[in-house]
Amino acid sequence: MTREINIPFTQIRIGRFIFLLISITLTLSLKPFIEGFIGIGNLLMDIFATIVLISGVYVASQKKHFFYIGMIIAFPALAVHWLRYFVEVPSLFIVGQVFSAMFFTFLVVLILIYLCKKEKINADVIAGAICGYLLIGLMWASFYSVLEALQPGSFQVPDHFSTDSSYFTYYSYVTLTTLGFGDIIPMTSQARSLSVLESVAGPVYLAVLVARLVGMGISQSMRKESP
Repeated sequence: MTREINIPFTQIRIGRFIFLLISITLTLSLKPFIEGFIGIGNLLMDIFATIVLISGVYVASQKKHFFYIGMIIAFPALAVHWLRYFVEVPSLFIVGQVFSAMFFTFLVVLILIYLCKKEKINADVIAGAICGYLLIGLMWASFYSVLEALQPGSFQVPDHFSTDSSYFTYYSYVTLTTLGFGDIIPMTSQARSLSVLESVAGPVYLAVLVARLVGMGISQSMRKESP
């Protein structure tokens, strides 16, 4: 996973993980400001979601079998985002969230494999590590959305919150970072179990990640100093 995107007419090269990181960051940062626009808000969010999915497929494109797996999982999620504009089938939302969760899980595993095999630290490695953390949040947000759709009332959500699934993204990152504001409350054993698993996954990922990056840095420094 070392290919880079060369920006035309410049010497700037963007690694595949940096491209994915930019896509996720823009989606998370702009979503609160554009979702209130009637008519175009949802369209813009679907465009951003499409960019994230395409960026994820590009991350997996280093090896053919990973690329094919990524395409098989990402295509249904991508199709559901746009089919909602043409057909009204409630189950489409669940299908889309299931495939989104599967795709984000696939990317997290792929990134962990990449970080374990990589021996040198560069900007793309750091971007990949950050992407893994952000993708865990998106992955769990999809899990929560599916659970709430299958078992309504799994979460107690304040009345002033948005009626779509965006509050699960917020809840996921609050849980992942163990902030725990308490405005959204898991009400069922399944919801509490998922919340506990995510609250454990966040610190564990960071601990393992920091240890791995420190080990890579020390190994890289020793190779440079050896005659």
